[in-house]
Amino acid sequence: MEQLTPIASLLGGALIGLAASIFLLFNGRIAGISGLFAELIAPERGSPRGVAAAFIGGLVVGGLVLFLVAPSMFAVTSGRPLAMIAIAGLLVGLGTRLGSGCTSGHGVCGLSRLSPRSLIATLTFMATGALTVYLVRVLSGGAS
Repeated sequence: MEQLTPIASLLGGALIGLAASIFLLFNGRIAGISGLFAELIAPERGSPRGVAAAFIGGLVVGGLVLFLVAPSMFAVTSGRPLAMIAIAGLLVGLGTRLGSGCTSGHGVCGLSRLSPRSLIATLTFMATGALTVYLVRVLSGGAS
């Protein structure tokens, strides 16, 4: 960790919560990115793709704008092989399907609705993440 940014972190978290609340208020749906992405690529019969396309498109466009404004934020410094990163991404996707949602759906939206299922899912995400970091550090021979 390079520096502690409590004000920026607080503002970012508040904006995420506000966006999730507005999405729920106006669409009656949880702002779970994995569910919206799944709807975009394989919609249920008769389900419009417009909301999912706008949401996912906004994430992509927002990332592109940030890249143009501050490209240094996208510097890759992990030192991990591309194959390891790809496998990690696939495992995250698999976990998202097994957990019936991702951290945005369960951690942000589900916990704020006091969902017991989301609490269990979020605790599982966090424990698995901590265990994974520990194992990768031990197997790679030290901190990284």
